[in-house]
Amino acid sequence: MRIGVVSDTHGDIQSLKRVIAAAGPVEHWLHAGDYYQDGWRLAELSQLPVTVVAGNCDRAAAVPADEYVELAGKTIWLTHGHRHKVKYGTQDLTFWGRQYCSDIVIFGHTHVTYNRWHDDILLFNPGSPSAPRGETGPTYGILHIRDNGIVEAQIVKL
Repeated sequence: MRIGVVSDTHGDIQSLKRVIAAAGPVEHWLHAGDYYQDGWRLAELSQLPVTVVAGNCDRAAAVPADEYVELAGKTIWLTHGHRHKVKYGTQDLTFWGRQYCSDIVIFGHTHVTYNRWHDDILLFNPGSPSAPRGETGPTYGILHIRDNGIVEAQIVKL
């Protein structure tokens, strides 16, 4: 299963359209917050299922701050990350990822890419296609969960 991952789009629909065009075939999208409405727009534009969470810029959000989905046999915890101090490290995400029995933790908030295994948990931040920080420029992510359960995670530059 191929899953598109995006975060911190901040209302930039043109960047979202660029992500959809560049991603190629995916079966599901994950939007890790900051302008959760962009996740709804992503569903409309791609005609695919989208799981979305609220970020720190989403006031009075109509969507939850955390979602737990099972895709291709893997448990994914989707969160924006601001409530878990991700600007100061990933320890909190790793701890809670284990508590929630997650195979993959998707987060945003920093606008900086992150793609690392912490023992048996993948922590993955796709960066931002519209307001990147750091040296990577605009990015999004692709998760490929193979039939044998192996997870491949890729940060893609726009």
